[in-house]
Amino acid sequence: MKLSFSAADEQFREEVAHWLQQNLQGEFEPIRYRGGPGDEHMFHHERHAWEQRMAQGGWTCVGWPQQYGGRGCSIEQQVIFFEEYARAGGPGRVGHIGEGLAGPTIIAFGSEAQKQKYLPGIVSGKELWCQGYSEPGAGSDLANVKTKARFDEAKQQWVINGQKVWTSLAQEADYCFVLARTDPDSRAHKGLGFFLVKMDQPGIEVRPIQQMTGTSEFNEVFFDDAVCAADDIVGAPGEGWKVAMGLLGFERGVSTLGQQMQFQNEFNEIVKIAKSNGAAQDPALRQRIAKAHTELKIMRYNAMRMLSGQSGGDGALQREALIYKLFWASWHRELGELAMDVLGPQSQILEAAPYQLSRLQAMYLFVRSDTIYGGTNQIQRNIIAERGLGMPKEPRL
Repeated sequence: MKLSFSAADEQFREEVAHWLQQNLQGEFEPIRYRGGPGDEHMFHHERHAWEQRMAQGGWTCVGWPQQYGGRGCSIEQQVIFFEEYARAGGPGRVGHIGEGLAGPTIIAFGSEAQKQKYLPGIVSGKELWCQGYSEPGAGSDLANVKTKARFDEAKQQWVINGQKVWTSLAQEADYCFVLARTDPDSRAHKGLGFFLVKMDQPGIEVRPIQQMTGTSEFNEVFFDDAVCAADDIVGAPGEGWKVAMGLLGFERGVSTLGQQMQFQNEFNEIVKIAKSNGAAQDPALRQRIAKAHTELKIMRYNAMRMLSGQSGGDGALQREALIYKLFWASWHRELGELAMDVLGPQSQILEAAPYQLSRLQAMYLFVRSDTIYGGTNQIQRNIIAERGLGMPKEPRL
């Protein structure tokens, strides 16, 4: 595992930092440090404009192959990019699902026609994506999806019916990748298809879910004879599980580096407050701050370890990746609790009108969901035991 950077890498760092300094100002100054957990509803249009400014500078999809519009950056350079982006206060990326999940999946498993159709919109920062995986009865147990897709021979298109839930920012998305059952008689992970679906059509309804934060990043999405073209299925019918698992590999892959830099900004804000209000003088709080700092470093080193062992472009990761979701979700939830304890009584008070939650208050409420979505902590421990340690599978009653 390589944790040092070459002279060329450091030159790349200077290039990234200089561009961000020159561009993350003026009209984009108000969105610095915005758009994190619990804050994703803020400045959407401005952050979308920022996404397109980044595209103009060639700073979207930096890890993608150059032939598909990326920079072809090495893992080390991608680490540098995310470090400098966080250091400059870059806002939460509205295009992260397309850039980090949909795009790499299409590159790995999609046809050339799909690559030509969908990748340019992601690289340009203009087209946004959301994820159609979880359902009311299929969250952590993803193989239990009930959404169905049938092929209409006469119209040469797929017709999709069903419901997805906990779909992040579906109300803003142009496209959704949808896991649906192509064989109505199939069970578990067999008979699934992975579809690329346009959101703006009569057969799709998005219903926001109001959260504890008062915002609605998550949504229900209803498919009522929604359609997509015959060639908008990635892979063949029945191969959806393989594609879906490849995408989850990308979710645990390079995109985690950007997430960690966001964590670093949140941690830095907590430390700044602790120093200013005297909380840093409390030995118990000081110890918790030190613990959070140490574990954040461990998180980064483990990410570098698991990425250095990535086997190819299909999202497949080594066993080290199995612990990542459990570790970061638990750490982030504890960070939210630490933030409230550092704020003390101030954590119970809303700022002046319009009486909105502060970023840390919203983060504290939002991160309660971290140990649930993307596979609960309990499911993650089962995965570690069964796939990582080779223990017997949990009995199914």
